[in-house]
Amino acid sequence: MTAKTILVTGGAGYIGSHVVKQLGEAGEKVIVLDDLSTGFEESVLYGELVVGKTGDQALVDRLISEHNIDTVMHFAAHTIVPESVSDPLKYYGNNTCSTRSLLECCQRGGVKHFIFSSTAAVYGIPDGGLATESATLQPINPYGMSKLMSEFMLKDLSAASDLRSVVLRYFNVAGCDPEGKIGQSTLKATLLVKVACEAAVGKRSHLSVFGTDYPTHDGTGVRDYIHVSDLADAHVKSLGYLRKGGESQVMNCGYGHGYSVREVIETTKRVTGIDFPVEEEPRRAGDPPSLVASVDRIHGVLDWTPRYDDLEVIVKTAYEWEKKLAEKRASTAS
Repeated sequence: MTAKTILVTGGAGYIGSHVVKQLGEAGEKVIVLDDLSTGFEESVLYGELVVGKTGDQALVDRLISEHNIDTVMHFAAHTIVPESVSDPLKYYGNNTCSTRSLLECCQRGGVKHFIFSSTAAVYGIPDGGLATESATLQPINPYGMSKLMSEFMLKDLSAASDLRSVVLRYFNVAGCDPEGKIGQSTLKATLLVKVACEAAVGKRSHLSVFGTDYPTHDGTGVRDYIHVSDLADAHVKSLGYLRKGGESQVMNCGYGHGYSVREVIETTKRVTGIDFPVEEEPRRAGDPPSLVASVDRIHGVLDWTPRYDDLEVIVKTAYEWEKKLAEKRASTAS
């Protein structure tokens, strides 16, 4: 493997920690930068953890210089859509302004490769619910716009320098490490699969369905759910692609098919054997009816083959992790 080092921002968080695990298992040298506002120190299984903020230019400059960093994988961001609607400046400050600061450090430090954690929220409400990378980009919430602005900055910097990048637009990330070493420990989580599993273990009194009158087959929102370990693998393959001289790319990261909220709930009840309470609520601001990835590009460019494209597997790994967290809470309380 290369003697160079990879800087992973937000590497103590849900997705970042799964990527760090796969990088470490591949023998890569990793530095994780995370302020631990939503991440967890124990989730960083490989490399060195530096506690700090992505927007701290003096710190990032020092890390790039001292650790011979030539690649940055940027995960650090706020990600809750309803919160972005109620507090947009928080999202533009952390997601957009801090990314701009990070990119300036990368330019100054001669970083060659940049892999960016973007989102399907940049599409807004695509025609027919299928999002292709060439579709019109029209976010309907500040979270999506904050990520799109970062994409634009990265595109312009790549055009003006020798930095090459891969932008991965995530669809609905779910599930946990199949080995059970790490998982999604996010407090006050909003992602459906985790919330459903929390209801199954009794951490929540019920699960709320936000909107049952969408123009979908059962009235609830349809999403493309991708297992976090497959998503992590796409990052590792993106790194290999850039190292081989690949040009900058923007790619969707999903499975190319979707499930409704009701289908996820039914699957969770079947996998767990628990019939937890479900309550119907009005729609949330900023939620599109349907959002599914067109995935031809990522398969063609990266030769990426998902291993966990099965909703039951996704739910099972999430549930196993949730049971582990519940056991930990119980032992701490006793």
